[in-house]
Amino acid sequence: MAKLVQITLPPEEAADESLLRKISARLANIEPADIAFLRILKRSVDARKRNIVVNLTMEVIHHGETIKSPVNPFIPKDVSNHQEIIIVGAGPAGLFAALRLVELGLRPVIFERGKMVPERKKDIARISRENIINPDSNYCFGEGGAGTFSDGKLYTRSKKRGDNSRVLELLCLHGANENILYEAHPHLGTDKLPGIISAIRKTIIDCGGQIFFGKRITDFVLDGNRIKGIVTSENEKFFASSVILATGHSARDIYEICKRHTIDLEAKSFAMGIRVEHPQELIDRIQYHGQPRGKYLPAASYNIVKQVDGRGVYSFCMCPGGFIVPSATMQEEVVVNGMSPSRRNSPYANSGIVVEIRKEDLREFSKYGELAGIAFQKELEVMAWENGGESQKAPAQRVTDFVSGKSSGTLPRVSYMPGIISSPVHSWLPASIGGRLQQGFRLFDKTMKGFITDEAVVLGVESRTSSPVRILRNTVTPEHIRIAGLFPCGEGSGYAGGIVSSAVDGIKAAEAIACSL
Repeated sequence: MAKLVQITLPPEEAADESLLRKISARLANIEPADIAFLRILKRSVDARKRNIVVNLTMEVIHHGETIKSPVNPFIPKDVSNHQEIIIVGAGPAGLFAALRLVELGLRPVIFERGKMVPERKKDIARISRENIINPDSNYCFGEGGAGTFSDGKLYTRSKKRGDNSRVLELLCLHGANENILYEAHPHLGTDKLPGIISAIRKTIIDCGGQIFFGKRITDFVLDGNRIKGIVTSENEKFFASSVILATGHSARDIYEICKRHTIDLEAKSFAMGIRVEHPQELIDRIQYHGQPRGKYLPAASYNIVKQVDGRGVYSFCMCPGGFIVPSATMQEEVVVNGMSPSRRNSPYANSGIVVEIRKEDLREFSKYGELAGIAFQKELEVMAWENGGESQKAPAQRVTDFVSGKSSGTLPRVSYMPGIISSPVHSWLPASIGGRLQQGFRLFDKTMKGFITDEAVVLGVESRTSSPVRILRNTVTPEHIRIAGLFPCGEGSGYAGGIVSSAVDGIKAAEAIACSL
């Protein structure tokens, strides 16, 4: 019978496979030669104390015992002539819903407003090179959704909606490294994601599914309180018994369509702020107690939450060894986001630092009803555009100057390719955000001494952390509370955030449809 052993070692020793084998054998009370297979089940770095250690859970399998694959297989079915289910959006929620529909014997038909990965890369390059944004093909829209060119973080705090492990398994089956199955904070990297997404597309099509690119949805076909299909920007109509709505948190036009059809929505809390960038070496020094990182430790990250004037101020989507990228979806707005390649080898570390926004903060936008949060987002994004020289350059300020409330005469180099312009970000951010951020930075610096430094820069604005709108659905299944056959899921539904929770939500929607049929 396989045995589990717990090992704690310094980073250099934890990277020594022969040493791990010897220690695992001793703890399992066998000889090293009797080990047929040794596998890491969990791995995490503990840097809370000066003596940094790596915690490992190892599975020790003896000779003669069955070696099970850590990944359950995906068993393809030909669903070419099976019942069709419409999926709107080819992000994590839509793609994983499609994979699950195939397993359940249903034919997914996906409609994606953006382009396939190769063409999408060209449009993304134009944002930095020419300051031109294609509203249907950018960092948010296109094959794989915002996830394709994101950091590829695969950890989620939410375990409520389903089994995260199946999402990780499916990613491995489509090209991801199996270390995502055991790392405490698994990460794919923006350089790996496009190939994985393309492989998922191939699986769906090979199984008889269908994917339409360049098909933006402009309307729903409803019959009373039941959805019958969708209408595309070319005025084409497509019909199915069920529609999975997996459009992501930036597809604001979808909320407008819902509102037009009185499909129940509600405003929800979200967060907005800025993105801060430090030299990665500085973050390493802070987090690793002044010790050099060396080759056995990962680029250091951080996760900080503070309370300021009754609101949460916290780091969001921290990207060690990463880059800041332009994530606007319209021409006259500036939105920043972060990502990291798989090796996390950039000399920069960036993170969103955001402030909780509640419904009571949106009173001046009350005329927009449930979409008040979107109006607030837009206002800040236009402010960033105007303060960035009316281009995709981002308004920026040294962290020391931001905290003290003065303009920056000069700025250090940053990873943001369109470039930056010195701007008094503290003065034009709403006081409810800017003031809390200034206090939040001071509190951060007490936890991470050296966080406030001339070497660090804030860039505006980080506004697309999550959807400010929720499409109301049942508590038991993800079907809309009133429109039969409509299954909102993923980030755009207001019930998920990030690759993993969105993918799990998509899987649940597929299973609910199969159950209802």
